[in-house]
Amino acid sequence: MTVALENILPSNFHPQSKLWIYQANRTFTMPEIFKIEELLENFTAIWKSHGAPVKGFGTALYGQFIILMADESYTTVGGCSTDSSVHIIKEIEKMTGVQMFNRELLAFWVKDKVQTIPMAQVPYALENGILTSETLYFNNLVANKAEMEAKWMQPIGESWLGKKYLK
Repeated sequence: MTVALENILPSNFHPQSKLWIYQANRTFTMPEIFKIEELLENFTAIWKSHGAPVKGFGTALYGQFIILMADESYTTVGGCSTDSSVHIIKEIEKMTGVQMFNRELLAFWVKDKVQTIPMAQVPYALENGILTSETLYFNNLVANKAEMEAKWMQPIGESWLGKKYLK
């Protein structure tokens, strides 16, 4: 079972709202999730870009991902405001002891939960049936709300991984 993102992401944000997805190297505990949600709520309430309030949203999904979103139809997010969002993620790393910036660790939906696999082990997992062309891959490179709703979770066969590893 996967989450219907249209029920999670705010409907009053523009489809082109800028999006950042951070993936933890392990599942957060429930107490950590409660604290993370509180930190994200406090951060987005005061998030600014060049002194102007940012219409922002943040949440934890599947116990392993942190989503930050800025509706740039209200305020464009500049470098300093992006840096402040990275600062909150680093604060979460420090608080929980997780790694949030390991781009070599890929996430998949396997046996009704998120499973992470180092990129170097993907060919082995495909060859041995641990992953298949139908396994859902979390494409954390999606850049906006519309892309997240349409392409965040996609079968490996339809992703860049399929083009690279499936022949």
